[in-house]
Amino acid sequence: MKRLLIILSLVLLSGLILSGCKSKSNKDNTLTIGMELAYPPFETKDEEGNPTGVSVDLAKALGEYLDRPVTIENINWDGLIPSLQTGKVDAVISSMTITEKRGEVIDFSNPYAHSYLGLLVNKNSNINDIQDLNQEGKIIDVKKGTTGYLYATENLTKAKINGLSSENACVIEVTQGKADAFIYDQLTIYRQNKLNEETTEAILIPFQDSESWGIGVKKGNTKLLNKINDFIKEFKENNGFNGITEKYLKEEKETFDELGFPWFFD
Repeated sequence: MKRLLIILSLVLLSGLILSGCKSKSNKDNTLTIGMELAYPPFETKDEEGNPTGVSVDLAKALGEYLDRPVTIENINWDGLIPSLQTGKVDAVISSMTITEKRGEVIDFSNPYAHSYLGLLVNKNSNINDIQDLNQEGKIIDVKKGTTGYLYATENLTKAKINGLSSENACVIEVTQGKADAFIYDQLTIYRQNKLNEETTEAILIPFQDSESWGIGVKKGNTKLLNKINDFIKEFKENNGFNGITEKYLKEEKETFDELGFPWFFD
């Protein structure tokens, strides 16, 4: 009897060891993607609180290409790059512009999208172009850490620049007349104007060079980076971005075509 108990114990122990190894293996194979779920239609949540949007679909397609299950980690914007550096996530897909400064601390994939900055202005602000903002007495809202923030602080030095923590906070201040303008990407400005047509106007005419969005990985992770670049190339060739446009950005695409503006994924 004692011998039988010892054998059973060894069998159970082996099962636990194997189970533990299997669990670790599955975890190691998971592709963890960081994004800030506060930027519809790119990174947001559905009514049940599940991640949805352009970047979520892109992350899932990447997971299928790599044959790895995908987990989305919702991380505040200023925590995305640190999450790569500490290994909390494998990649960041969060509408992140490729910049020289960011490229010093993380690596970027080849661009998968190109965007321009636009202006959401209060209807009573008498703003017709970007230079109308560069004067004393004008108040510009920008989200901290974005390229809109960098543009404003470098080029609109005569105005007062308010760096806020969220897109919504910036939009609310413009609609209430507390700020003259909000600088952000064209697509978001277009959407926010449609939601607030009574109090705002959208100035979509590009006033700087296009910005390229890329997928971020930890510095030196060339193995994953090369696979991501291969995925982006194949996804484009297979018209994957056309499907995303049709699903999330159909109205915007039609408007941009009418205005003669270059499209986001071209």
